This record gives sequence, C-alpha cells and structure tokens, in this order.
Amino acid sequence: MTDLLSVDEALGRVLARATPLAAETVPLAEAGGRILAESARAPVDVPPFPSSAMDGFALRAADTPGALPVVGARIAAGRPAARALASGEAMGIATGGVVPDGADAVVPSERVVEHANTIEIPAAVAPGDNVRPRGGDVHAGDEAVAAGSVLTPSRIAALAACGVTRVRCGVRPRVVVLATGTELRAPGEALRVGEIYESNGIMLEAALAVAGALVERLGSVADDDSSQRNAIERALSADVVVTSGGVSVGPHDLVRRIERSLGVEEVFWGVAMRPGKPLSFGVRGSTLVFGLPGNPVSSLVGCLLFVRPAVLALQGASDPGPRYLPGVLAAPVHRNPARDDFVRARGTWGDVGVELQPIAGQESHMIVRSAAADALVHIPRGDGAVAAGAAVRYLPLYT
Repeated sequence: MTDLLSVDEALGRVLARATPLAAETVPLAEAGGRILAESARAPVDVPPFPSSAMDGFALRAADTPGALPVVGARIAAGRPAARALASGEAMGIATGGVVPDGADAVVPSERVVEHANTIEIPAAVAPGDNVRPRGGDVHAGDEAVAAGSVLTPSRIAALAACGVTRVRCGVRPRVVVLATGTELRAPGEALRVGEIYESNGIMLEAALAVAGALVERLGSVADDDSSQRNAIERALSADVVVTSGGVSVGPHDLVRRIERSLGVEEVFWGVAMRPGKPLSFGVRGSTLVFGLPGNPVSSLVGCLLFVRPAVLALQGASDPGPRYLPGVLAAPVHRNPARDDFVRARGTWGDVGVELQPIAGQESHMIVRSAAADALVHIPRGDGAVAAGAAVRYLPLYT
C-alpha cells in the first residue's frame, strides 16, 4: 500500500464532506445528547427578579452596623414581600426569596444577633451582599447555549431555567452497519471449524448510537459478489454506510470493487496508522461510505477516529473531534517509524494526572484483551521509544 495519508489528512478529507443535515424542532425533554442547530436564547432574565442567596435578613447596607427592627412576615421563596422596605428596617427572607424594593443586601442569619423583634448587625454589610441580581445569570435575548453544542444535562438544565421548551437540533443521521466475512456467525450459534463470532457490527452500532446516530445493523454477509452487492446497494440509501472487513487486497476482499461499481467515489484508501491501516472512505452523492478493516480493534479505532466525528459533524457539532485528553505514559512504548500507533491502555489518577499503562496484548484481533482498556493512546510515528513519564494524548474508551 503506497501513499498513505496521515491521520489528520484523512480526518480532514472526511470532515470536508460531512455537510450538516437539516434541522428539526425537538421538545427539550427529548433533546438530551442532541446537537443544537441554532443558538438557543433566553426568553426571560434569569433570575427574573433579585433574589436572596442566603437565609437571613433583607436590609439596606447603609443601615449597618447597628440594630434594626424586623418588620413584616418572613419572605419565603415564591412569595414576594407585602410591601417595600423602608430605611431603618429589616425583613426576614429565605434563600430564593424576592429581595423587596428598598433593600440592597441580605445579611445571613448566622451573622446577626436576634432578639424578639430586632436584630443586631455587628459588622457593616456591603451593597449587593448575598443578593442574586435580576439577569445575573443571563439577560432576556442573550445566547444561553451556542449552536453546535451537544445538549448535555447541564445545558438542558440551563435552557429549562430560561423557560425554553423546544429547540432546533440537527437531524440524527441514519447509519447502516454491515459486517462481511464467510467465517462470521452470530453469537449464540454453533461454531464450525474456521468460524468465529461476529462482534464488529454490534460494537459499531453501540459506538455510533452514543454519538446520536440512528443505526440499522444488517446481518453479516458472506464473501460472495451477489450477497455483498445486494447488501451494500441497500445500505447506500442511508446517510452513512459503515462496512467492516473486505477492504484489503486479498481475493475475498470485494467491498471496494463492489462500491465502485455502485457509483461510490473513493476519496482515499489507506491511513498511516496502526491498527487500521487499510481503511477506505468514499462518497456517493451525500452518502458517506466507510470501509473499516475486519480485525475488531482496527475497526474500533477507525470508527473512533473517523466515523464518529463524521456522525457528529452531520448533526452540526462545532467540535466533532476526536477530542483527545492529556495524560502521561506509565511505561515506555516503542514508536513505529512509518505509522502512528494507537495503544490500548488503562488510565489511573496519579501525582502528574492521568497515568496510562499499556495493556498486554496489542494485536488487532484481541478485542477481549481490549475490554480491560479505557484509553486509546496516540503514539506519533518516529524512531526510538516514548519514555515512561512522557506527556501523551489519549481518547477515552468509556463513551
């Protein structure tokens, strides 16, 4: 295989063709994990009134220190004061209560001495103390969550706090996953000599569903032209097609040839990485077509580096990734002079941050060994070794 693309070059070519799909309006309660297609703006000030940050007494800062009479009923959350506060008065107030007109501060209960109908404030209080100003979180009309953001639980809460009930989100792309190989059998079936259980399809479905895709997983297809042609032709009606197996140069590697005959324009084949070098990417119209290698770890790495970012980009994500995190190696790793390595490792918190210990068994067929890993460490190509304690970047494997 010649003219291998770097990982970054290959990703750039993928994302250049991952044009965001249309947008749809979604109830906020059903929008978790979705990606905003349009900025969501606050229809009201948050908070919508000046409120108390503490249980205590509302007063005028200019009246402190000193003794003040306590007037009126205690202001509970959700119930405003019956009247404005006059100079030289204090009103009891609960956390979240509306600070009455005339007051500009709240003194906590523990900082006063309470008598029957008066309080003594030993120290001066500053204007604004323990008062949450109206619009202090966001003003009406301001952007609450930016377009391209993933609607995480905290962002869902932010929009709910603004009174938003519906949001515009990128349409979830339809993805068809297809595993190829005569030797593949579904888990639970009896294995004959030379056969193995098919694991790539369910793995890829899980990885892409978490990224927001609507995944259809076809059954495994034998290595014959007619079966693969029928399956791939059916799959090409989706937004994204992901095949595993059949993309190398052996006599039973039929996928790329069949795709070309069905009108798929191959954008590239081969990436300078290990595992996963014989990876293909093409397009037919607006459909993105990925050919991942058949070895399970190779297939997983290709999915995380290229397919998942494409799925997020189709939904309009402002940062589709892959998003690497910083860590340090716990043991030395030899470099590959020609290809970037993606090493499965186990991460633990140490004195210097996340320490990444490569697991035993890095061969690309060892998916069971990989179950012990929670990180995919990027080791750039080069000579020699990356020493223990060296700073590296990694992708988490727990999402």
